[in-house]
Amino acid sequence: MIWRSVVGKLWLTILLLVLVVLLILTFLLLQFFEQYHISEAEEQLTNHANVMVSILEEQEEETTRPLIERMAASYNTQVLVITEDEPWYPAIDHANNIFLPVERFYEDNRLSGVINEREDVTMHGDFSGSGEENDEIFVVGVPFVSTDGEESSLFLYQSLNVIEDTTGETQQIILLSAGIAIILTTVFTFFLSTRITAPLRKMRQLALDVVKGDFETKVPVISNDEIGQLGNAFNRMRRKLNQNITELNQEKEQLSRILLSMADGVITIDRKGAVVLTNPPADRFLLALEYQNEQEGRTTPLPKEMKKIFQQVVGMEQEQLAEVDVQGRSYAVLMTPLYDETFVRGAVAVIRDMTEERQHDKLRKDFIANVSHELRTPISMLQGYSEAIVDGIASTEEEKKEIGQIIYEESLRMGRLVNELLDLARMEAGYLHLEKEWMDVKTLTDKMEKKFQGLSSEAGLTLQSSVKGDEAFIFADADRIEQVLTNLVHNAIRHTEAGGSVLLEMTNSPDGLTAAVIDNGTGIPEEDLPFIFERFYKADKARTRSKGGTGLGLAIAKNIVEAHGGYIAAQSRMNEGTTFRFYIPSDYEKNEEQ
Repeated sequence: MIWRSVVGKLWLTILLLVLVVLLILTFLLLQFFEQYHISEAEEQLTNHANVMVSILEEQEEETTRPLIERMAASYNTQVLVITEDEPWYPAIDHANNIFLPVERFYEDNRLSGVINEREDVTMHGDFSGSGEENDEIFVVGVPFVSTDGEESSLFLYQSLNVIEDTTGETQQIILLSAGIAIILTTVFTFFLSTRITAPLRKMRQLALDVVKGDFETKVPVISNDEIGQLGNAFNRMRRKLNQNITELNQEKEQLSRILLSMADGVITIDRKGAVVLTNPPADRFLLALEYQNEQEGRTTPLPKEMKKIFQQVVGMEQEQLAEVDVQGRSYAVLMTPLYDETFVRGAVAVIRDMTEERQHDKLRKDFIANVSHELRTPISMLQGYSEAIVDGIASTEEEKKEIGQIIYEESLRMGRLVNELLDLARMEAGYLHLEKEWMDVKTLTDKMEKKFQGLSSEAGLTLQSSVKGDEAFIFADADRIEQVLTNLVHNAIRHTEAGGSVLLEMTNSPDGLTAAVIDNGTGIPEEDLPFIFERFYKADKARTRSKGGTGLGLAIAKNIVEAHGGYIAAQSRMNEGTTFRFYIPSDYEKNEEQ
């Protein structure tokens, strides 16, 4: 509605103000002009009466009567002369139909004062006795002495209707002027309010555009008054706001890049304990906690291990350092409170995997022992069988051939061990060369299923595969990816009992390829999970040779995956199964080159 707008409010305010002023001014003007006309009429009537009296005092009554009659007629008045003999009216035909009987002048106390008290009287009122407003009469009484020495009185009177007619005309002029003033005020008010509110409406629209993110349009400034200054202030505010938002976006992008590039996990938590922000290492940490606690998705704001640390931080308002063991790995969690002026509004947790640092010395010592252990068995066998040939224990050609076959197999085993060590050393030294090409994920998956179908059937297992995702190809080294899958599937078959199952699941998306090898075999002990990708590390502490392997396959697989810019991880529960999952990101740089 218009009354809710600035135009309506401004128009109504100015109109009411002008109307009140005009009403007061009209009332005062009407009072003034009414008094003015009455004063003028009183002065004129008094002057006329004095002129007539002066004539009556200087001339005879017979000669003055016609003159007085003409003067009364010209003045539009009625005149009464009261002498000692008898009163007389110069004119009987009264133009204004105003006639007061002589008795009224004797009966009225005010008018009789002229006759009895010989004093001048000027007054107006209802002397006819009817009580009607139209019977108001203005009377002037003047005593005088005629030429023959008689005391006489002259009364000159006229109706106030003449004055009221003049006042009415003045009132009409004033009211007409007031109406014209109100109309001009309305037009002027709408013009002024439109001039004032047009920039305000423009600023309102621009403010709504700013809310939507449009900072380019500015308010046109066409004046130097307060509205123009407001427009300039709005434009400066818009530029400053645009600059601040740009800086905030840049800082947000910078913070996001920093978090993504950090090796440590970062988790931001609000005061209610809900996770607000995480980076990829933190996501993997939380995923491992959920897997360990047997949670399907994040059913609680925080895992119980992290929630306990968070409650200590909020309660004590001090940073807390704690250790959390997840799937055999040890993490150091440093949680610091976040303040909003005076109270804690949340916390930020930095998570660092301390497993490798703590086991670094141990693995360095174990490496020599592992290499010695792997080489001792074939060397001992080579030495023993060689002595048998030298000592002549093998007498027949068949025995010599059997011993030679064993020596040959052990030498091949030593060769494979040395080659794998050399390959691993080259990978860790950064000399791994990848022959990347566009690889069909479905073709590779079918190839792996056919490759291990016979081995899985011999072991009494069920081998299945599935391909998900919209993308059909991935830009990677097909031979190396096949080497990784071969190692993972072979390990899954070897560590799964008869009647079990192995699933190869491939998911290819625009972001990259995610491969998972899932079995329901014997599983890996929790304490061994952090070290399965180390060289020569075996969960089988007895180091039996019944299942073969050199202990270097997972280390090589890890290096191949990391050479592609991805990562590999394992999750396992004893006697329930193991899941190996690795991720290869899409290589957009190579894609553009191709």
